[in-house]
Amino acid sequence: MEAELREIRDHLSQHPPFDTLLDELLDDVVGNVEITYFKADSMILEQGQTIHALSYIRSGAVEIYHYNGELYNRLEEGDIFGQFGLLRQRKIRFPVKAIEDTLLYQIPDTIFDRLCDDDSFADFVELSGSRLKSTVDGSLRENDLMTTRVRKLISRLPLMVETTVSIQETARLMTENAVSSVLLIEPADDQDSDEVFSGDEGGLWRLKGMVTDEDLRSQVIAAGVTTDRPIGQLSDGRLITLQSDESVNEAMLTMLRNHIQRLPVLHRRRPVGVIHLSDIVRYETNSSLYLASNIFSRSTVRDLSRLVPEIRAAFIRLVEAGSTAKMVGDAMSSIGRSLMRRLIELAEDELGPAPIPYCFMVHGSLARHEQSVITDQDNALVLHDSFDPQQHDEYFKMLAQKVSDGLDACGYEYCKGGIMATNDDWRQPLSQWRRYFDEWIADPDPQRLLHSCIFFDLDAVYGEEYLVENLQDMIASKARHNPRFLGAMARNTLNRRPPLGFFRTFVMETDGRQHKVINIKGRGLAPITDVIRVHALAVGSQAQNSLDRLRDIEKANILPAGQVDKLQYALEFIALVRMRHQALELQNDQAIDNAIEPENIDATERHNLKEAFQVVNNAQNFLRYRYPY
Repeated sequence: MEAELREIRDHLSQHPPFDTLLDELLDDVVGNVEITYFKADSMILEQGQTIHALSYIRSGAVEIYHYNGELYNRLEEGDIFGQFGLLRQRKIRFPVKAIEDTLLYQIPDTIFDRLCDDDSFADFVELSGSRLKSTVDGSLRENDLMTTRVRKLISRLPLMVETTVSIQETARLMTENAVSSVLLIEPADDQDSDEVFSGDEGGLWRLKGMVTDEDLRSQVIAAGVTTDRPIGQLSDGRLITLQSDESVNEAMLTMLRNHIQRLPVLHRRRPVGVIHLSDIVRYETNSSLYLASNIFSRSTVRDLSRLVPEIRAAFIRLVEAGSTAKMVGDAMSSIGRSLMRRLIELAEDELGPAPIPYCFMVHGSLARHEQSVITDQDNALVLHDSFDPQQHDEYFKMLAQKVSDGLDACGYEYCKGGIMATNDDWRQPLSQWRRYFDEWIADPDPQRLLHSCIFFDLDAVYGEEYLVENLQDMIASKARHNPRFLGAMARNTLNRRPPLGFFRTFVMETDGRQHKVINIKGRGLAPITDVIRVHALAVGSQAQNSLDRLRDIEKANILPAGQVDKLQYALEFIALVRMRHQALELQNDQAIDNAIEPENIDATERHNLKEAFQVVNNAQNFLRYRYPY
């Protein structure tokens, strides 16, 4: 494949709906693409014009208009247009205009018709064509070993050397490139051979084998072989390979059947990567379950605090493996809850049995099962109504302090707002908690609204769970019948708007290093969580997790068609961006924060982030009308 065609293929394969196509179909698209260029302010398609190609934006941006001249949509790099015309008698209904100098890949209608036989492609072009939806759906599919293509596991091109290169030079190249294997190639003459592929500069090459670092140890160092010999002498020429559009499951079975740990991956005959068995294990293994169970074998706070590096490593593995935000949130919340339960057990061992029934409850992301790797403490104690401060409070105050200190030692910082059971206000009998909640719902002022946003995400983590369930029942029954409270909560939600300015711009803040950043939690994740919470309260949902709440909201049918799906996709994507950012900071030994620099993320992610923020913005605007104050 020529370099220009390879560049077209690489770009298309990174964007929906082309990223899920079989290699054969994708190659067919690339081989028939026509490249066109339009200057800024020039019309690309006119209303009523006959259309013969699907357009893919390689660079630039376009605007699409309704027949009456109103703006319908703005698209940029990686987007497609013209699909609706191709599906409707080949006639353009919505004119398209270039608003920047724009380069298009145009895919003929005959190829488009063939692509529509692919279910995934057809779903994309026939429905909304949302890249955000496609990206989130893709991340869900990627966790299925049977359907995920093995090319998803490839992170770099393979190192290849000629068979005549010396062993020493090969080892030097492997060290320089930080790889544990090298593919051996030799010049070829017969292009029709199944083993021959074309190199970047047009030469013909034949794949002859593979040498690993284990081979160097066993066949060279241990055997005392001189390193000036050709590297080709270390390979017997036998090599098992796999095509890039085979499934991850097939790759795993191939390795197990042939007792190998490395597998070269080919696109047709050209090597495009080498995967190791550990890549598959890392992809499918959720080590957080083991870590959560390991917590209960620790007998001191110091022992528990030593698990912090393992917790952070588990977070990184989950993110790198392509786990969904829900999967990561569930895993990290399981770890957080296990740590808290073990700390309570250790405190009870030291203090003795509790004098009356109680329940430790948690709030915020831990209550919603949406925890990331960095979080502070949000917890409280619900005590039995037989609570006597003179007799019992000293015990529960010491219990709360030991748990809070232990959480801080394990990386869960003290809450700066004092939402901890060490605070006398948040260590109360059930009857007092019911009075709190009743006052907050009946007469919402700014402080009470703040408390409602925090405490109305609540879940039991240890003790007599019925105490917390009583409060959950109370919230679900009372909030939905108080329009004034719902209106106040809705208005309060509008205080945190997503960072969207004019077209294709983010509204950014300046951090302490004078970098232009977006607070992805404060301006993205928190607002969408707030929106979902308000609707959940309005329908009497007792769910705590945001996705579970969305299911209850959908059943209640209080939102326009399709809005629940949009909120779900936006929530998933915003949370994923935050988690990827924090995983990268951990890998680089940087302080963990929520400050995203848009210029440091790729164009596709920026596009999806803007779309997700727009979903949040629209959802906030809908609150004004749904819950007037």
